[in-house]
Amino acid sequence: MVGSVSAKSPNGRDACVGQDCTKCHTLSSKEAGELLRPLNVTIQSIKPAPVLGMFEVLAYRADQQGVIYVDFAKKHIMQGVVVKIAGMEAITAHTKEPPQLEKVSVIDPKKVPLQHSVVMGSPNAAKKLIVFTDPDCPYCRTLHAELIKLEKIAPDVAIHIMLYPLPMHPQAYDKARLLVARKDKQLLNQAFEGKDIPRPMVDEGKAAIDAIQGFAQKHGLTGTPTLVMPDGKLVVGVRDAESLKKLVAGQ
Repeated sequence: MVGSVSAKSPNGRDACVGQDCTKCHTLSSKEAGELLRPLNVTIQSIKPAPVLGMFEVLAYRADQQGVIYVDFAKKHIMQGVVVKIAGMEAITAHTKEPPQLEKVSVIDPKKVPLQHSVVMGSPNAAKKLIVFTDPDCPYCRTLHAELIKLEKIAPDVAIHIMLYPLPMHPQAYDKARLLVARKDKQLLNQAFEGKDIPRPMVDEGKAAIDAIQGFAQKHGLTGTPTLVMPDGKLVVGVRDAESLKKLVAGQ
């Protein structure tokens, strides 16, 4: 449904509890395109989000498609999966099928292109934790602090950082390119602390990041952070260091 969703609220408020929100609020494809211009995406469709107060925008860039949420005030955007607490069911306005949070549950760790990872912990450890992460994702930054703790309490684990910049973070692609090319853990930590890091040279790291993105898209990984356990099970979202240690151990 490309076009305009809803009409402007007559009282100027963003709340429309008990009403059809499409009578109060509007987001046209043109407006969405302007709002999301920094992400360099093409708008496919706009629908009311499955939660109040937001629009769900289906957009694509290159061969990657995903949803971006825009609040009614048109001042904030977010990307991720909306989960209904009752039954922990992933829901979306654009498809009857739930996102990959439920659809994909296992990935063969041997198929992950680990040659492109930045390794934390013990590189030669038999146990491997694979983390698809974006340096500009706030949840990934929280997780990264826990991964630093995990290094200390689980020296028998190799933590493979797969840098997976998402379209909604326009600066993340160049950061990821530099990090995968340099494989410098100090730079890695600085990036996830939100500190400035150098820009990559010309095509430095581009092939590696494109390969990671291609793998992630092929296997339905649409959000970060996504973790692959040693047995291939996927865990989406942030966990603390102690919980990660138990998950890696299969507990």
